Amino acid sequence: MKIGITCYPTFGGSGVVATELGHELAKLGHEVHFIAYALPSRLDVFAPRVAYHEVSIPTYPLFPYAPYDLALATRMTDVALHEGLDVMHVHYAIPHAISAHLAREMLAPHPLRVVTTLHGTDVTIVGQDRSYLPITRFGIDRSDAVTAVSEHLRNVTLDVFQPKREIDVIPNFIDPERWAPAAEKTLPNCFAPAGAKTFLHVSNFRPVKRVLDVVEIFDRVRKELPSSVLLMVGDGPERPAAEELCREKGIAGSVHFLGNTPAIEKIMPLADLYVLPSNSESFGLSALEAQSCGVPVLGYQAGGLPEVIENGETGFLRPVGDVDGLAGDALAILTDGGCYREMSRKSRERAIALFNVDALIGKYLAIYERVLASP
Repeated sequence: MKIGITCYPTFGGSGVVATELGHELAKLGHEVHFIAYALPSRLDVFAPRVAYHEVSIPTYPLFPYAPYDLALATRMTDVALHEGLDVMHVHYAIPHAISAHLAREMLAPHPLRVVTTLHGTDVTIVGQDRSYLPITRFGIDRSDAVTAVSEHLRNVTLDVFQPKREIDVIPNFIDPERWAPAAEKTLPNCFAPAGAKTFLHVSNFRPVKRVLDVVEIFDRVRKELPSSVLLMVGDGPERPAAEELCREKGIAGSVHFLGNTPAIEKIMPLADLYVLPSNSESFGLSALEAQSCGVPVLGYQAGGLPEVIENGETGFLRPVGDVDGLAGDALAILTDGGCYREMSRKSRERAIALFNVDALIGKYLAIYERVLASP
């Protein structure tokens, strides 16, 4: 099968999932063509049966904003025609589903099936804007198949857009060999002394991620466990405020802002706790990656995160804003070695049992085969 994949090539979850899906499909013998305005952050262009096609976005004085959606549709058409694509799988509804629909229309009568995967803010924020709601619904309805990464996201989509089609739920996945526990949780000396407890947060530092809550939780724990350190991976609009809060609380020396780094799978296993106190998470891929590494997760009871974290078993969930509650949970588990080891073991076991890459790739392939067999 020849599959086109379009995603946002950033460090966000939708681009990561799309990239990992493409790698796994290529391992199974399928030919995968990525189409995006930049190289996806985790894409290995040297992997067998994986190709990357950059979208060139021309600029003209007439256009105050470059029409990326039209440039993308044109590139999709070109790649589909010359590479003989069977399926175009787009991740994130706007504008990717619309561009794929335009490409299919331009290719007629050459057949091209369109599969759209909804990841979160394309439905919960962008798609609900009055300017985009009708066209988001149109993109969903014109797709040959639509998937969502959680039951929560599926329910939101049905409630807001009332689409004319079914939506399949295929959760995000992990490769348990890549996301595995570390033999020893030892950070380089430049970050922490031996035996220090390590907190980790990874995000795009948007307001929805509540990175200031991460700092507040860590500050409370550090008063009881003073050698603890916090690693903040990523970048975004809330980073300056988080750095300033660390200085105000006098903990700047114990908090390390590492920026965007592609080597998350090397950092994640070294953490003792992963902190993801978002206002909303359609799924929470980074929380799943942490649990696969045997790292329990602290988060809020929001969005699809309760589908990923089993409260009290693989992490702790509290109502949004309950910083004190999560800090107390962190102290309870970090000061009880037996409890921590049990929670770490359950985190790894649940991640493998429910979100193993092999089973979930099979579900995507079944979707492709279904749309290819349809009239």
